[in-house]
Amino acid sequence: MVDARRWVWLGAALLVCGFFYLLHPILSPFLVALLLAYLFDPLVDRLEKWGLSRTWGVVAVFALFILIVMTLLLVLVPMLAKQLVRLYELAPQMLDWVQHTAMPWVQSRLGLADGFWKFDKVKAAISEHMGQTTDIVGVVLSQATASGLALIGWLANLVLIPVVGFYLLRDWDLMMAKIRSLLPRNREERVVALAGECHEVLGAFIRGQLLVMLALGGIYAAGLMVVGLELGLLIGLIAGLAAIVPYMGFIIGIGSALIAGLFQFGGDLYPMIGIVAVFMVGQALEGMVLTPLLVGDRIGLHPVAVIFAILAGGELFGFTGVLLALPVAAVIMVLVRHVHDLYKDSDIYSGAEDPDL
Repeated sequence: MVDARRWVWLGAALLVCGFFYLLHPILSPFLVALLLAYLFDPLVDRLEKWGLSRTWGVVAVFALFILIVMTLLLVLVPMLAKQLVRLYELAPQMLDWVQHTAMPWVQSRLGLADGFWKFDKVKAAISEHMGQTTDIVGVVLSQATASGLALIGWLANLVLIPVVGFYLLRDWDLMMAKIRSLLPRNREERVVALAGECHEVLGAFIRGQLLVMLALGGIYAAGLMVVGLELGLLIGLIAGLAAIVPYMGFIIGIGSALIAGLFQFGGDLYPMIGIVAVFMVGQALEGMVLTPLLVGDRIGLHPVAVIFAILAGGELFGFTGVLLALPVAAVIMVLVRHVHDLYKDSDIYSGAEDPDL
């Protein structure tokens, strides 16, 4: 009877996995809406404690969120467009520098034969591709409008996210209560405890680390713009996004900023020192202020686990897999930790089953 029940649960799990696999192309807006509901639920709960109804609390939170997003888009998109155009203009100079300075230096140090890199062919291919248009915005628009149905679907998903997120957030507490009421009575306490640990991991990483990423992106972008780096906003935002893995944002940001500064400032030492100082200050603020304040000492995901989860999710399910990667990794980590504790408490580990050993 027990074995039959286990096979039923295994079959149900496989059925659910197959269901999600078949429907993953349309799950992205629902997962994004679910993420927003999860992130904003504590804020709506606080508004409820202050006397606001659940519905009006959700309306207020979503109105504030949409206002912030629209403001950022109106301010950042034109600035980013200008910097992308500037990056497009600098690309030929970067290719020349790689061909005539960087590669000969590497070649002399490694003792490689002339023409080993065959960079002329690479450069010709890149230049031919870049020469097809001088309008980056036109390229983006041509790609976006290549398929009318795809564009309509993308816009529909964009509209669907706040709608689905509103209803999920409004009924979040009711859904959690109904799910808990369906749990087997003899397993409820254990399942709730495991869910609480998963929530702790996700809360520490998603709420905490995302805020750290936003703060670092703002610090890097503002600092590089103060230094006078033309691509400061673009590099700062990329470094902030890369900070989802500790130290990766610092490495990518300072490397790309120094290369961009080398082309813009030439041999001027002081701007380069300023670039290094921006990232050093950002790294110090992250370690001493941002991470302790926003993440604290709560359990987080290991950087290697984050990289593997994101890459594996993207490879298996595309963008939907990326959205699912971190929650699934958090659940797996909690389960692995409990399996580890059970093993340490078992007779197998202690050797109690065989006293002769």
